[in-house]
Amino acid sequence: MEAYYGILILVALSAIICTVMVTGSWLLGPKKVTPYKVSPYECGVAPEGSARERFPIKFYLVAIVFILFDIEVVFLWSWMTVYKNADRAFQMFSFFEMLVYMATWVIGYVYAIRVGAIDWDETTSLDPAKLGPAATAPIALEPVGGEA
Repeated sequence: MEAYYGILILVALSAIICTVMVTGSWLLGPKKVTPYKVSPYECGVAPEGSARERFPIKFYLVAIVFILFDIEVVFLWSWMTVYKNADRAFQMFSFFEMLVYMATWVIGYVYAIRVGAIDWDETTSLDPAKLGPAATAPIALEPVGGEA
């Protein structure tokens, strides 16, 4: 049990510091209640619209792609740590399995690019009527250098 005293002291000290900071902030901090502070989204800017409005599907596509790539990194990291010290038969088998896995990942990445899952340019993905009148109006080019 003596080997764990250092860890126990560290945990206790961390808990004490956190408690002192939170309590001190609560006791010493200002208590002004404003409409902005009691609103669900506080950042100093007045909230516009409703919290129930729809989000573009791009948010969900990017979230799914991120999760897929995040999981891929977790699999690769654990595989690499085991691969370097494994016997030859396991190395050969797992190498070809990882090639199949990476081929599937590359196909998924190419698919995500082709469907525009990570393309944030809304002018190419939204209907021009949804971009407003400025987007549908022709752009007037002015001559360079003040020439008429």
